[in-house]
This record gives sequence, C-alpha cells and structure tokens, in this order.
Amino acid sequence: MVGDKRMKDARETNDLGLSGTGSPAPSGRRARKAPSKWWLMLRETLMMVIVALAISAIIKAFLLQAFQIPSSSMEQTLQINDRIIVSKLVPEYRQLNRGDVIVFQDDDNWLKRNADTPSPSLLGKLLTWVGLRPDDSQNHLVKRIVGLPGDRVQCCDTNGRLKVNGVSVDESGYINPGSAPSLIKFDVTVPTGKLWVMGDNRSNSEDSRFHMKEPSQGFVSLDQVTGRAFAIMWPINHLSTIKNTDAFAAVPPAP
Repeated sequence: MVGDKRMKDARETNDLGLSGTGSPAPSGRRARKAPSKWWLMLRETLMMVIVALAISAIIKAFLLQAFQIPSSSMEQTLQINDRIIVSKLVPEYRQLNRGDVIVFQDDDNWLKRNADTPSPSLLGKLLTWVGLRPDDSQNHLVKRIVGLPGDRVQCCDTNGRLKVNGVSVDESGYINPGSAPSLIKFDVTVPTGKLWVMGDNRSNSEDSRFHMKEPSQGFVSLDQVTGRAFAIMWPINHLSTIKNTDAFAAVPPAP
C-alpha cells in the first residue's frame, strides 16, 4: 500500500512538470526577456516623430508651404526675411484673382542663377522637403498678380496709373511709398494660361516688365504657380494676414 502511494505521488509530481527534487522541468527554450522601459519609450518617440514628419510632408505637398522672403521687391507688403505661408489650393481648386500675392517657380530663370549661388545643406534640404523649414532656395519668386488670362494691361494713363481692361487702377494701398506704378511703358494682352505679375516695390522689382523681350515675354504660366500667400508668420511683430486688395474691384472681366 505504501509503495502504491509513493508511485501515485510521483506521477502527480511529474504531471505538474516538476522533478522529484523540486527543480523546474526543462521547457526546451528560454523565457523571453521583457523589453526595457527605456526601449519602449524610445520606440514610441520614434513612431511619433515618423508620423509627425509624414503629416508635415503631406501638408506641405498638398495644402500649405512656408517660404522666406529673400529680397525687397515686395516692400512694404513683405520685408526681407519675412516667413510667409502659402496656400497650395490654387489654381487647381481655388480661383486666382487680380491683386493676389503668389509664389511661383522660376522656370524662366528670371533670377539669373549661376554656379556661385550657394546650395542649401543636406539637412536644410531635408527639413524643407518635409515642411519643417521655410523654403529659402533661389527657385521661387513672389509677386502680385496684375493681369489674368485675356486681360489687357497698360502703362500708363495720364495720371501715371496702370490700366487693366481700360480701367485705371489706384495701387496706392500696397505699392511701396515713393514708387511710381511703373517707369517702364508697356501695353500687353495676357495669353491664355498666363499671368502678368509685378512687385509692390516697383522701383526695385525685376518682374514681368523686365522680361518682355525674353521667350516668355514676361508672362508667368499658371503651371508655375506654387500657391497664394495669405499670411506672414514670422517675425512676430510682422504677424498678419495678406489680404487681397480691392484696387481691381472696378476692373471688368477680360473681353
């Protein structure tokens, strides 16, 4: 009887996965060590950074983009080193209007770039690409739309003001004080799919007027438009919206 009881106890012990000496039975593999708290925190942080960069890149590609103003051609509306926000919903999704301030690609080399033009660093390019740094490259220009496709733009009437579709335009609300609307005479009709653009600092802006003898004839293609500037975000004391002017309110549609 005693022997039977000992055999029964031994079987029960083996069923529990224990050896007769009380040591754990070998399982065939080691137990996995739980990840450390620091590794979990690092992994979560990396995931958050990746998601944030992805969201920023999507916003920059389809909705908004920041640019830095490199010159005085748009004074007093925009100052050197101002950071502006541009809506990329134009012209595909929202109509452009006379008086809009736009950023466009310098496909026609108005800036006359050369090999001596400094190139942004790799880190700078990366931050600009994902939208975390304003684009301060020499590949874009910022100007104000004066003529839409089909418009006739002339300089000037007897009072020295521009005329658009036969109507004189009072630009005193935005051109740089002391600047004449234009000292260069011109009379152009804007082709289909093109724009006529001018800087607000008329005496220091190489805009459409200065490129009339080039292949582009001074016109900017709608395909070159990156977006419409709608706000100054930096420096803080320049923080403001960039509103469309009512200077062109009386101008009729293009014939």
